[in-house]
Amino acid sequence: MESIPVRHLNAGQKEPALSDAFSIRDIQSLLDGKDMVQELHRHDFYYILALENASGSHNIDFTPYTISNQSVFFIRPGQVHQLILNAASTGYLLQFRDEFYFPNDKSFNYLLRKASHTNHYQFSTGGFKKPLGLLTYIFQEFTEKNERYDEVIKANLGIFFIELTRQQSSRPTETTTLYMQERLEKFLELLEVHIFTHKQVAQYAEMLNLSVYQLNAVVKAALGKTSSELINGQIILEAKRCLLATSNQVNQTAYRLGYEDVSYFIRFFKKHTGYSPEVFRHNFK
Repeated sequence: MESIPVRHLNAGQKEPALSDAFSIRDIQSLLDGKDMVQELHRHDFYYILALENASGSHNIDFTPYTISNQSVFFIRPGQVHQLILNAASTGYLLQFRDEFYFPNDKSFNYLLRKASHTNHYQFSTGGFKKPLGLLTYIFQEFTEKNERYDEVIKANLGIFFIELTRQQSSRPTETTTLYMQERLEKFLELLEVHIFTHKQVAQYAEMLNLSVYQLNAVVKAALGKTSSELINGQIILEAKRCLLATSNQVNQTAYRLGYEDVSYFIRFFKKHTGYSPEVFRHNFK
């Protein structure tokens, strides 16, 4: 069965050196006067594209974005994306593995998860000065590699993530506690990992040490949706990833998602998208 291409960031070491777990590139130097054209693929690391002046197009999990100035794209491990970035673009490209950014510190780990669950940030010209300044400082530290530069990079990354979360004004955080936000982010993480084998709300509630009622209350307060809606949305997303980024047959896609009854999968997909899997692939690929 064909799978979506996965790109790795210097994989192979349990405790990598900083250069194996984190990198930052100047976009202008990286492009070297040429357009960047990337076909659909996914990463096993975090990918941040911070653009001061730029144009092009970016498709993340089949949501299209027009690239513009003062924007940030934040892609989590496992997400599928397709990128066209014009040669005159400027800014920074950051890539880092999960274990780089304080993996054992609960508060820092939560900050990373919260920032990364928004894929696109659009800043005003004045509002982009601070995050751009942070990245310029990180780039300088990474280039010069003075004493304890890795700690300086992590500290400034944390401030950068805070700047991103301040842009999330549309999320109804007023009605949710920090604990509820943490449970929601963990639920979203579990969905990405277990959706192929676990499709019931009760299964995720058990993994989170919550009752079904408690999990539904968290999701409803934070997102205005039910837990079942999030589960169904993740199933459809994985189906779209397989249909558009591979040449697998519909029955192979169904089996990969844990459906032995292919006709049931086809009805489920059509109910939630308005298209059969074959028509969806034909219309959108």
